[in-house]
Amino acid sequence: MVQQPPTLNPTVVYPDSDGQPMAENTEQFQWIVMIKENLEILFADDPDVFIAGDLLWYPVEGDNKLRAAPDAMVAFGRPKGRRGSYRQWEEGQIAPQVVFEILSPGNRTGEMVQKFKFYERYGVEEYYIYDPDHFELTGWLREGNELEAIAVMTDWVSPRLQIRFGWDETGLTLYYPDGQRFLTSVELHRRAVDAEAALAQERECREQERARAEQAEAALAALQAKLAALGIDPQDVE
Repeated sequence: MVQQPPTLNPTVVYPDSDGQPMAENTEQFQWIVMIKENLEILFADDPDVFIAGDLLWYPVEGDNKLRAAPDAMVAFGRPKGRRGSYRQWEEGQIAPQVVFEILSPGNRTGEMVQKFKFYERYGVEEYYIYDPDHFELTGWLREGNELEAIAVMTDWVSPRLQIRFGWDETGLTLYYPDGQRFLTSVELHRRAVDAEAALAQERECREQERARAEQAEAALAALQAKLAALGIDPQDVE
């Protein structure tokens, strides 16, 4: 009788891509980038807040079919750094606590229901969906084992992020804890350019003041020398 070698469990591969585009249109993409990058700025000084956009999240080891790719997600208690995917068992079993989804025309009701069930089951504490085409914002907050709808989202403040959800004539507006508005990359660049220009102007003003002070000091020294040459004590001149 031929003895068969024991069957080895093949190594499970967790792909870093699901083959789906990050966004279906420019507006959806801009919202994803703006939320992700402003959250990066907000928590830039906290090494234990991991933020990602469109990153595959695998909650269960050994199951590479069970996954989701939130448009933006925040995991408190996890270090910053590069990841090909978020494998929860390698992250101290910490699930992303906050998740954002930006709707596009291609999103289907069934797909969004499945995402909701996934986030509810695997530990998301705050879940926000924004539809920029219809200016609709929906949010849920974890109560026990379930995500409960937030009744009023206007001026809602995220318990975890401390950011505020507001509205203006363009639709949803997000605010930092200090009241400053979330900005697009172009707006951030312009603000940086303006700040640099203001600093340059301030340096130029200081330099001009220094030059005037030096000129005045030199003129005074010249006058004192002239008076001394005439035998006049500068101290006697009022």
